[in-house]
Parts: sequence; structure tokens; C-alpha cells
Amino acid sequence: MDDKRLVEELVTTFLLNTCRLHPRLTLPAVQAAVAVSCAQVAGKLQPSDDHEVALIPLITGSVAEFYIEPMIPHVGDVDLMFYCNYWLAIPAGQTPPSQLPADFHDNMDVFDIVDSHLPGYVYLELHYLLTECADDGKYTAVECDTQEYLVNLAISDKIATHGSALLAVFVNSGQLPQDFVHCVRCLAWPPQAADWPTRHRNYDWPDSATVDRVVSNGCDLVGVAHRQCRQHEWMGKYQWRFSFSRAEIVLLNSWMPVQQIVYHMLRVFMKAERLTDSNDVPASGKLSNYHIKTLMLWASELEPRSWWTDDLNLVRICVKLLHSLAVWLSEARCPHYFIINCNLINNTPNMAEIISSRLMSINKSWLSLWFVNNYIRRCSQLCPGNVSRLFDDNITITKLQTAVSAIIEYRQNIALGDMWRVFLEAHRAITGVVSTVSLTVRSLDWWLNHLPGINTSLLVYFHSFTYLHIACRASRSCLTDELMDVLAKLVGLQFTGPQRSNPRTNAFCLSKAVKLMKLSSCIELSKAYLYRAVSCEDTDSDSIYCLAHVYLAALYYSTGQYQTSIDHCTVVTGHKITHSVVHVSWKVKFYRK
Repeated sequence: MDDKRLVEELVTTFLLNTCRLHPRLTLPAVQAAVAVSCAQVAGKLQPSDDHEVALIPLITGSVAEFYIEPMIPHVGDVDLMFYCNYWLAIPAGQTPPSQLPADFHDNMDVFDIVDSHLPGYVYLELHYLLTECADDGKYTAVECDTQEYLVNLAISDKIATHGSALLAVFVNSGQLPQDFVHCVRCLAWPPQAADWPTRHRNYDWPDSATVDRVVSNGCDLVGVAHRQCRQHEWMGKYQWRFSFSRAEIVLLNSWMPVQQIVYHMLRVFMKAERLTDSNDVPASGKLSNYHIKTLMLWASELEPRSWWTDDLNLVRICVKLLHSLAVWLSEARCPHYFIINCNLINNTPNMAEIISSRLMSINKSWLSLWFVNNYIRRCSQLCPGNVSRLFDDNITITKLQTAVSAIIEYRQNIALGDMWRVFLEAHRAITGVVSTVSLTVRSLDWWLNHLPGINTSLLVYFHSFTYLHIACRASRSCLTDELMDVLAKLVGLQFTGPQRSNPRTNAFCLSKAVKLMKLSSCIELSKAYLYRAVSCEDTDSDSIYCLAHVYLAALYYSTGQYQTSIDHCTVVTGHKITHSVVHVSWKVKFYRK
């Protein structure tokens, strides 16, 4: 085997053995979870009619897309998308949905997606007002008779400012920067990308199950105007761009490890050679990571599995892909992966000609040496001196083999220690979020749903520290309404019926109290909800008022506080009851059972 071929194989061996696969507990994953929690608190908008108006998060970008962990950092920032829970976009001509996920508000503005003259860019025209029926949870629609378009101004500026401020309270200088993007949710797959689910695929990627999952997730609209329209007085203000981030997360996670590693290699190379702009937005006038992602998506669909795996040579694959990108640039075409008639390369001949020429001149020998000098050498500097010294300026093939083996061995030996350090950082982050930023029901729900995917032990720690935090807060002052709701959710209380019901009504508080009575450890919390029920502003129902006091009397009696129990009975007997005493008595008998 000649030296050139040997160097190519060493690069392949190095990357395959130093890129950890599926490490769920990583520092970027922990920092993304912290960023979401802080941003949810900062992004909670003023309530309307006592119903919460909020921004719902989605972690996107490298944190969500990669399942490998290379030695060279592959995550530059934490990308978060937020959609307002009172806005919804639907394809023009479609009727609005009658049912929506629980995150959405009970009063919705629904916008038609109206095409602009540029593929992939649209306007959002207000068409319907939706109102949820309290009886069955279904929405009724009323058409709007005014022509209004949604401005693409980023409400997320508030999150970016206050969310970062909250993070600064307890994070160190190693915290990844956060990129907040405001969007409007579309639950349907858009007709602008109607060709994608049904087009013929020779090699069954993505498979039918993945296609179905992608389509079921719909898409989003982000408030970005096309670069040619940003200075236009009207289009620059009202133009929106399709975002398929949800689809890309699913597709990239369905890649083989070799495809994820190649994507990482291309990103590192293009960035180091300054061939991509730092702004990861397509059609920005320069190449971006989105062009590399699009290149990889097309290659994953158009090339057979054997193209990636037979005679596996990562350098060879990278060279062929870079040449394909060069052809795209020379022809001034980069077809959007989902919207075929959308070209991601602008007519910038000078830029295209220069970059295309550079990419086309790359061969396997040159690129393999580039990765030795610019990638493996950087990795050696992360190792102890006895390993890094193996990689000197006059390295030979034999020395390179020895250095590669030593770095791989070091990388494998420190895996457990790296996980332990991240675990300690996660403990510190959870402590900071809970004690400094505090929790809301919505942010708690996010932690409970996502922590098991990072590490199950962290979920145990999160539960324990949150209980201690609530106990500490309660010892200094009474439980707030928010903390009561957090505690109720923390103990696993599940509620039935419409989830957007007003949490401040006496009936709803009574319902929570009754469910908590069945848990012997939640008597005090049940009492707190009963007291909230009798103090709600809408406490004009004698039956609920009396029933709450009857329950309080029973709870105090069960704990031996007889005088307090008698006091609550006295409140009931002294109250002017307008409802049947039999009804109340039946409730008492039901509780005793």
C-alpha cells in the first residue's frame, strides 16, 4: 500500500474511532436544556383572560441533529425556535383545524400561507379566528373580513435579552451562545413541498416510515425576508421563509454514522477554509452550513448505501461531495431539498467561480493531508504531553500511525471521566435553573419529558432538588399559585378534560384537590388547593364553597386536628345553602368510601 492510500485510511480510522456514537449525556445537550428552561420563563407573555400566552420551544441545529460527539467541537451554539401558541399558519385554501395540541391557546389567530414571487418565501394573511369550546375542546372558526398580514418582527428579542440574562446568573464562560428564532407553527405539510413525500427514490432513503413521520410534523415559518427584498418597504416587513428544521432533525438522525461523520468533516473543512459564511441562512449570498446540509441530504437520497459503506474511505466520499458542490456553484444551482423550484445559490458569478475552482482542484491526497494537519493535529493538542509530542513537525508515516493509535486510545480511556464531568455540570445547571430561575408548570413539563432522554439519573436528581427548593420556598413564605401547580405536577397528578381550562376557577382547584386526596403524601397540598377554591374570585357557587369546606373538615379530622375540623363544619352550617343538602351529603359519603 502506498503512503497516500495509507494516509487516507489513517484519517478514516481516526474519525471512525474518535467520534463517539449516541452519547446522550453531553455538555451541549445539558446547555440546550438549560437554555430552553430559562427562555421559557423569560418568554412567558402577559396572560389574556387568565389564559397563558406563551412561546413554545424546539431545540434545532447541531444539538438536535448530530448523534456523534467528535473530538473537535461540532456544536457552535444552541439553536432554539419558538412559536407563539396563539398563532397558527395553514396552507391557503385549507379549512382551519377543529382540534389542536394542548400547547395552543384557546383563542387563535389563523393565517393563510400566501406565496410570494420567490419560491420558499411567503406572506401570512389573517383569515380566521378560532375559539375553543369548553364543553368538548373543539375549535370553531370565524372568518375575518379585513386583509391583514403578519409582520415578521422577531418577538424573540425579548427572550434573547432576558433569557441570556437569566443564564448569566449561574453559568460560566464556557456556556455556548444561544440563537433564538421566532416562528409561526404550521401543523400541515405545505403544498409548496408536495413533491417531496411522493417522489421516486431508487434507494429507499428516507424509508416510508421516516417520510410519514416528517410529514406528520408539518413545518414552520420564520420571520426572514429574502435578501433581495430586505430593503423593500413592504416585502422586507411582511415576508416569511419556510423552515423544515423539524424534518431535518428526523432525517439527520436517520443517517448512518458514516454520513454524520462526513457531514461533520465537510463543515469543519468549509469553515476552516472560510468558504462558508458564519450566518447559517440559505440564500444569504455566500455558502453556509445549510448548503452543506442540503448537499448531504441529496447525496443520502441519490446514492446507494454501498456508496457510503463499501471500501469505506471518508476522504474519498468528501472529495466527491465537494466536487458535486463545485458543479452546483458553476451552474449557479442548489435545489432546495424540500422545495425543488427554490434555488439556494444566488447569481453571484465571481464568488461561485472562485469557490468552484478551489473545490474542483481538491483531490484525495491533498484533502487527507489537510485533515492530518488541521484536524488530527488539533486533536493531539487536546491530549497529554506524552501523546501530543508524538505529533511533531517532521512527522513520518510511521510516526503518524503511532500518533493516531495513541490519540484513539486516549480518547477511549477518558470516556468515563468525560461523562462524569458532564454529569457534575448537569447537576450544577439543574441547581441553578431551579433555585435561581425557578420553575413554571410549562418549563417543568419540558424537563420531565426531556431529561430521561439525556440521563435517567439526572431525572432523579431533578426531582429531589425541586422538592427541596419548594420546601425551602414554602418555609420562608406561603406557597404561590405557580409553585402549587408545579408541586402537583411533580407528584405525578394527571388531569382529564380540556387542558386549557382556566386554572384559577374554584371548580378546577376543587378537582385538583379531590385527586390529591387519594395520595396519602399530598394531604397538605390538597388542603392548599381547597383553600384556593374557597378564595377564588368566582366563588359564587354555594355547592363548591360548601363542599370545599366539608373536604377541609374531613382532612383536618383525619390528621387529628379536631377543632379546625369543627371550624370548617361551622362555616358550612352557617352558610346560606342554595343547593341540595343531599348533594353535599352524597359527596361526603363518596369521599369516605
